[in-house]
Amino acid sequence: MSPRTIVVVGASAAGIATAETLRRKGYDGRLVVVGDEKHLPYERPPLSKQVLTGEWDEDRTAMRDTASLEECALDLRLGVRATGLDAAARRVTLDDGAVLGYDGLVIATGVRPRTLPGAGELSGVHTLRTLDDLAALRASLRAGGTVAVIGSGPLGMEVAASLAKGGAHRVTVVTDEPVPMERVFGAEVGTLLDRVHRGKGVTLRTGQTVTGLAGARGAVTGVELASGETVPADTVVVAIGSTPNTEWLADSGLTVDRGIHCDAYSAAAPRVYAAGDVAHWHHPVQGERVRTEHRINATEQGAVAAHNLLAELDGIPEQRGEYAPVPYFWSDQYALKLQAYGLLHGADRVELRYADLGDPDRPRVVAFYFRQGLLRGVLGTGIPPRVLREARGLVARPQPWDGIRDRADDVLAALG
Repeated sequence: MSPRTIVVVGASAAGIATAETLRRKGYDGRLVVVGDEKHLPYERPPLSKQVLTGEWDEDRTAMRDTASLEECALDLRLGVRATGLDAAARRVTLDDGAVLGYDGLVIATGVRPRTLPGAGELSGVHTLRTLDDLAALRASLRAGGTVAVIGSGPLGMEVAASLAKGGAHRVTVVTDEPVPMERVFGAEVGTLLDRVHRGKGVTLRTGQTVTGLAGARGAVTGVELASGETVPADTVVVAIGSTPNTEWLADSGLTVDRGIHCDAYSAAAPRVYAAGDVAHWHHPVQGERVRTEHRINATEQGAVAAHNLLAELDGIPEQRGEYAPVPYFWSDQYALKLQAYGLLHGADRVELRYADLGDPDRPRVVAFYFRQGLLRGVLGTGIPPRVLREARGLVARPQPWDGIRDRADDVLAALG
C-alpha cells in the first residue's frame, strides 16, 4: 500500500527526477514538490552557455512542459522556501506558514552562489544560477562596456567564453589561480585553456587576490586587487563557488557538513534521503564522501533516492541499491567540450597521455588523474565519443596504473 505523503524539497533536476521516478515505480499517494523559484523547473547548464550567447531563448531551458508535470499529479508549491525540518515528527515548515507532514522525504535543495561583501550594494554586480540572475545580468550587459569575471572555475570560464564569442564585450577574468580551472583540471589542462582564452581576446589576470569592489554613485566601477590595482568593469560576474542550501536544517538532527551527510544509499536519516548538489554521500566504490554539482548526478541520484525511499517505506530495505556512479562532468567553452569521468579533485599527479595541439582552437587531449598511485579520473576534449566511453571504463574504480597500462594504451591507440 502506498504511503500517504512524500515530500520533495527542491524542484530542479534532482527533485523532478525523484518525483518522476516515484510515479514510474507505482507510488500513487500524495506527492508534494516544493521549489523556492516561481519558474517551472528548467535546465541550469545552458544559462552560462547557449542562453547567455543568445543561441537559445529562455523557453528552451524548460525541463518539462505543464502537461508532463500534470501527468505526475504533483502538489507543486513554487515560490515557496522550506524553513525548518522536524525529522522526529516528520514535518517540514515552509515560509508561507504551511506545515507539511510526510511519510517520506527527499531533500534536493541544491546550492546557491557565493558572493563578495558589499556586492548587494552596487548595481552591475551579478551571480549566475537562476533565470532571474540571467535577466539581471543581461540588463547590465545591454549597456555595453567592460566585463570582469571573478573566478576561473567552470562557471567563470563558461561565462567568459560566452561573452567573448559575441565580440560585443571586453572581458577580463580575475582569479587567484595560476591558470584557469587549475583546481578542477590541473595545471597541464589549465595551461591549454589559458592559451585558448587569450587567443579569443579574453584578458586573464591570474594569481590575483580580490579584496573588494569599487563603485561610484551606487554602481560598480571595478574590481580591487590586493596589489592595490583596480581592474575597471561596468559589469562584474562573481563566480567563486557555491554553498549548499542547508541552513534550514540547523535544528533537524541531520548531520550537515559541506552538504547533507548520507550513506551509500543516499539516506540521511530514517525515511529521509538527499539527492543532487546538496547530498554529501558515501561512495562505496571510491571509498570516500563525495558531493558533486553535476547535472547528470542530479538525475541519477534523484532516481536512486526515490527507489530506496520506496523500498524502505514498503518494509523491504534489502531491495535498496547503493549509489555508486562513475561521476561525469562537462564544460563547453568555445569549440571545446571538456568531458571528465571519475574523480579529478585531490589528484597528486596529472599526466597528458595524449595531446594534439595542432589546432589552437580545438586541441585534442586525454589527461589521466592519479592519487597515491591509483588512477581515479580521466579528461578528454576533441576525442571521439567511443574512445571516451572506453576511457570511462578505466576509472570505474580506483586502480593501480600497472594493472591497466595495456588497456589504456589500447584505448589511446585509436587516436593515432
